[in-house]
Amino acid sequence: MERTILAGAMLIDGSGAPPVAGRAVVVEQGRIAAVVAEREAPSGATLRLDGLTLLPGLINCHVHLCLGGEADPAVALQKDPYATTVIKAVLRARQTVEAGVTTVRDLGGRDYAELSVRDAVRAGLIAGPRVLCAGRGICITGGHGWHLIGRESDGPDEVRKGVREQIKAGADVIKLFATGGVITPGVDPNAAQLTPDEVRAAIEEARKAGRRTAAHAQGSDGIANCLEGGITTIEHGIFLTEALCRRMARDGVALVPTLIAPVAIAAGGVAAGIPEFAVRKSEAVRERHAESFSMALRLGVPIAAGTDAGTPLNGHGSMVPELVLMVKGGLAPLAAIHAATAAAARALGLEQETGCVAPGLAADLLAVAGDPAAGIEALDEVRLVMAQGRVIVNRT
Repeated sequence: MERTILAGAMLIDGSGAPPVAGRAVVVEQGRIAAVVAEREAPSGATLRLDGLTLLPGLINCHVHLCLGGEADPAVALQKDPYATTVIKAVLRARQTVEAGVTTVRDLGGRDYAELSVRDAVRAGLIAGPRVLCAGRGICITGGHGWHLIGRESDGPDEVRKGVREQIKAGADVIKLFATGGVITPGVDPNAAQLTPDEVRAAIEEARKAGRRTAAHAQGSDGIANCLEGGITTIEHGIFLTEALCRRMARDGVALVPTLIAPVAIAAGGVAAGIPEFAVRKSEAVRERHAESFSMALRLGVPIAAGTDAGTPLNGHGSMVPELVLMVKGGLAPLAAIHAATAAAARALGLEQETGCVAPGLAADLLAVAGDPAAGIEALDEVRLVMAQGRVIVNRT
């Protein structure tokens, strides 16, 4: 039996517990066989990680592999031939896993190209993170996302059909566009779009097929509609209220805040080529977004990390820019790591597969120089990445 022993590192196990020294992680057949005191480690090929910190591979709960962070993603997506989109998505998947992100949830791509990337990673054809895919997001006619990654659906019956189409295509999760957003022209981020009946129909149809649901939900009315319908995660949550936060905390509905998305747009501005309407809306919501995140923390809402990678000037790979903003918003570095590991795995329904350094889970592991529990920026100092037991990066 092939066995690898990872020894010498400080260990952050993802559970939220403080780092510990003197532990060895035993990897067999792509999984964590044991976590033991170094002196009790069995025989096997030993990889010394002295001076490094070992932690679970990171989880990004919100990416778009078919978008590349261009100033105007809609123009870029329309310009590229489909085959080019697939090639770029493959390269972005590799860039992501090389940054230590071993699981992503893709919440909208182009004609299911991202599902092909997912399947190629599963088959061992390409290096990349574990990928969960939503296919096309369910939106109203002319609603947020219609021109990029949406499936326009009006009325509960049409919404059901749209959800069934995604399941037929192989979607792992169902994405709803419950409100307006920033990068679609002519829509208001604070306005509800899908009706309560449409939201309920979508979630019911997803549940029948055993799928979780994620809602692009920025405005308070749209968030309320999703919570009433039984959504799994709220993406963005810009206009949260205390009542909404209390309900999310009570029901265990995770917030995936994606703080970096409007910050990157506002920072780049029209000078970077970002459409003026997107810049204007990002500048209008940025402060409220940060306030809602801090409110969610204060009121005990589960937080799962996601970056919305692929939106303007918001590239793939490192999660550090998002985690830095989460720390600035009141999350301790160790709690931010938890949000990007165990808490994210729980939000995605993967807690029995990944998210912690624990026996029985996949060997999704990241070793970095420095101590990310003291300074979250250390997560960019990648020295080793192992994805399901496969060594992707080794700079030890």
